[in-house]
Amino acid sequence: MRKRTIPAALLAVGLMMTPLVELSQACTSIMVGRKASTDGSVMTSHTCDSHRSGSAVVFIPVGKYGPHAQRLLTKRSEDDSGPMQRYGRVPTGKIPQIAETFGYIAPAYAAMNQRQLAIGESTFEGRTELESDKGLIDCETLTRLMLERASTAREAIRIGGALIDKYGWCDTGEALTIADPKEVWVMEIVGPGKDQLGAVWAAQRVPDDHVSVVANAARIGELDLADKDYFMASKNVLKLAEDRGYWDPKSGRPFRFYEAYNPTGRTSFAATRREWRALDLLAPSLQLEPNANVFPFSVKPEKPVGPERIMELFRDTFEGTDFDMVKNVTVTDEEGKTVKSPLANPFMPYEMNDVLKINGGWGRLGERPMARWYCMYVTVTQSRSWLPDAVGGVVWLGYGNPAMTTYVPVYAGVTDLPADYKTDGRTTGFSRRSAWWAFNRVATMAAQRWGDMRVDVAEVRNPLQEKFLQSQAEIATEAARLLDEDPAKARAYLTEQTGRACAEATEAYWNLGDMLWTKYDEKW
Repeated sequence: MRKRTIPAALLAVGLMMTPLVELSQACTSIMVGRKASTDGSVMTSHTCDSHRSGSAVVFIPVGKYGPHAQRLLTKRSEDDSGPMQRYGRVPTGKIPQIAETFGYIAPAYAAMNQRQLAIGESTFEGRTELESDKGLIDCETLTRLMLERASTAREAIRIGGALIDKYGWCDTGEALTIADPKEVWVMEIVGPGKDQLGAVWAAQRVPDDHVSVVANAARIGELDLADKDYFMASKNVLKLAEDRGYWDPKSGRPFRFYEAYNPTGRTSFAATRREWRALDLLAPSLQLEPNANVFPFSVKPEKPVGPERIMELFRDTFEGTDFDMVKNVTVTDEEGKTVKSPLANPFMPYEMNDVLKINGGWGRLGERPMARWYCMYVTVTQSRSWLPDAVGGVVWLGYGNPAMTTYVPVYAGVTDLPADYKTDGRTTGFSRRSAWWAFNRVATMAAQRWGDMRVDVAEVRNPLQEKFLQSQAEIATEAARLLDEDPAKARAYLTEQTGRACAEATEAYWNLGDMLWTKYDEKW
C-alpha cells in the first residue's frame, strides 16, 4: 500500500476547485527572426492566459467604406451576466474609417491579416498612475486596427503609434510582438497619465538571427533612436519619464524603457523566470543565471527554431529544474522509493498552492511556468516570404492549457472558420457547440491525475500534431498552384483544409475526454 505525503482526497478536492483567478498580466510571447528559424519563417506567438477572454475565433473580411465612414471603438469590460465570468466590450467612441481594410483572423487579440502581418501579446501593467480613461483604444482594439490598416510590422507600429498618440490609450502596460515575412518587433505601450490623452511607447526590432521573449515584464531597455532600423518611439518617451521623475538625465544613468515605465517587472520571478527558461532552453551555452532579474533582449539560438519548438516551450513547467513547482509532492511506491505523486501537477489553482506550501502564486516571489491551466488559447504564427500571402501566413491555434493542446493550422487566406470555433465557450458554458470545451475538458481532467493522464494526452496529441506539421508542404504546393489558376479556388481550398484540421482535432479531444472519464473512473 502506498503511503502518501499528502491526503489524496484533499488533493483531488483541491484540484477540482477552479476559481477564475483573473490576472491581466498572464501571457507569454516568443519571437523568432527569419535567420533563426528552421525554414526562413518569421514567427511570433501568444498564450492568452485568461479565462475571462473569449474562445471565439473569427475571420473578419476585407472592408470597403465611403469617405465619411466611422470606425466604432470598444474596450474590454467585465461581464458576469452569462453562465461564466467573461469579458464584454463597451463603446469608447468613433474614429474616421479608412477606405479599405485588410481581412484578418481574430481570436480575442487579433492574430494575422491577409498580408501575413501577425501579432502576439503580453501584458506588463506598468505604472498605475499612468493609466487614463480618456483614451479610446485598448490593446485588443489596437491589434485589430493594426491588422486592418498595415501590411508590415514597421507600418503597424507607425500606424498604431499615431492612433494611440492622437486618440489615446485606455489600457495598462502592454507589449505587442509584431511579425511580417521579413522581421519581428516588440512594441511596448503605457498610458500618458491620469486624465491625459495620448500614450507613451517604444519599439525594438529583434535581430534576424535571434529569438526573444516577453513574459509580463517590459523588455525594452536603452533606446538608440538614431538607429531607425532597430528602434522607434513616441515623441514623449524621454520627456514624460523626466517630468515624472522616473529618470534623471543628469544622473549619468542611461534611460531604459523598462526601468522608467515598468520598474516592478524586474522584481517578479513569475515574469523573469519565464524569460530565463525560454532563453536558456534555446541558448543553453550562455548559462544564464535563473535568479537574475535582467536578461538579454534577444539571443542567438544554438539550433534553428521551428513552430514545433515553440509549441514545446509553451508546454514547459520547469520540470527537471529546481523550480519544478511539484517536485516535493511525493508518495512512497511499492519498492519503498520516494517518487513524485501521480496526482501532483503544476496546474493547481492558487488555493492549493497555499495548502501544499507550493511557491506557485503570482507575486514578487511567485513562480509560474509558461504552461498554465487558465490559458484560453495559444497561437504560434508563421510568416513565410517565399510563399503567396494566402498560404504563407499560418496561425497555429491551440485551445486551453498549452501543455495539453494540439495546434491546428489556420491559413491567412481562409474565408471562414468552423461554427464550433466561432462559438465562445465562456458565453455558452459547457457545450459541445464550442470546440474550446473539447480541449479545456481534457486539460481540466488531466490536471486531476497529471502523472498518469499526461501519457494518455501525449498519445493523442503527438501523432496528430506531427500529421498537421508534416502536411504543410503538400498544402502549400497545392494552394500555390490554385492561386495561379484561380485565387477564389485557392481560398476555398485553404478554408477547407483549415476546417478539416479543426474538425479532426476537436473530435479527437472529445473522444479523449470520454476515454479519460472511463479509464480513470475508479481512480479519481
